[in-house]
Amino acid sequence: MDAQRIAVAENCLHSAHDGSLSFPEIVGKLLAAGFEGYTVDYRRNTQTHYLPDGDSVAFDMRLSAGKVAATFDTSEVERLVRWAQANPENYSYVAFCEKAKAAGCAGYIVSFLGRRVLYFGRTADTHIEQFPN
Repeated sequence: MDAQRIAVAENCLHSAHDGSLSFPEIVGKLLAAGFEGYTVDYRRNTQTHYLPDGDSVAFDMRLSAGKVAATFDTSEVERLVRWAQANPENYSYVAFCEKAKAAGCAGYIVSFLGRRVLYFGRTADTHIEQFPN
């Protein structure tokens, strides 16, 4: 993968954590760079970005507090997504990650092609969110 794409992906990861870019802005930048999606793995603490040709780049994420709970709480994950979408003053991606893990979310897959995010738990329970229009 070329250095420019790697820099875009890494910048988007850091911007999510420091709050300097919103999710729609991050999606726009990653799409413009040619990515088709990415995966967040809270158990390995990594984020992997994928190109259509199968190439990928993985980064370590900043550690967030807590461990992934054993039980996947679909209602809480959905509530957290609504919180993130509303982007209130008290929202941060770091807090989202901590609360998602406490709700049993082991990670999520963002598909730009499918315009959706699939959240999953340790037992492979899932919750799918379509991108807003």
